Amino acid sequence: MIRIKFPAMKRSLVAILRGIKPEETAAIIDGLIEAGFTAIEIPLNSPDPFRSIEIAVKRAPKEVLIGAGTVLSVEDVDRLNSVGGRLMVSPNVEREVIAQAASHGMVTMPGVFTPTEALAACAAGASALKFFPASVLGPSGINAIKAILPRDVPVGAVGGVANEDFAAYAKVGIRTFGLGSSLYKAGMAADEVARRGTAAIAAFDALSEAEL
Repeated sequence: MIRIKFPAMKRSLVAILRGIKPEETAAIIDGLIEAGFTAIEIPLNSPDPFRSIEIAVKRAPKEVLIGAGTVLSVEDVDRLNSVGGRLMVSPNVEREVIAQAASHGMVTMPGVFTPTEALAACAAGASALKFFPASVLGPSGINAIKAILPRDVPVGAVGGVANEDFAAYAKVGIRTFGLGSSLYKAGMAADEVARRGTAAIAAFDALSEAEL
């Protein structure tokens, strides 16, 4: 089993750009990176996602993680690798998918909801866990499950999470967030995405050191 360590980031925020089109990608990626994002996910149920990922990879500095979400197969992983993606996010726990991504040196973040799924993802070598939908479990629910997990596997909250939720999750030690519709919706103008991205960064930075 290979486990690729989740990288240390000043801000462990993942921008989720579900529905983005290739012709929109460059401007939106530029704006998010300028705002301070260092991890960006383009789900594979977006239009021509691998083309968008390839564009994003070419625009982003080396330290910025660019990758795919909704990754369901080994073939998806291999294609993601071929366009330079380094982040693999999936909605489920599939050992073969996680292992293949790790073999390419990718950071992996499978989706989990229950203790059984979370422990299975850890056993499969996940870099981090994506609790989804986080809005259903809430900080207290995720915190209860977190108590039985390996301490070296970061826990992220994704799904129904917005800027105003950061503090509640931070109080129970959850420091990684995936931002979807609160940051980007299909067709949104690049300047609006950049504005929302800047607001998200400011909200994260406003958390005190004690909360983090």
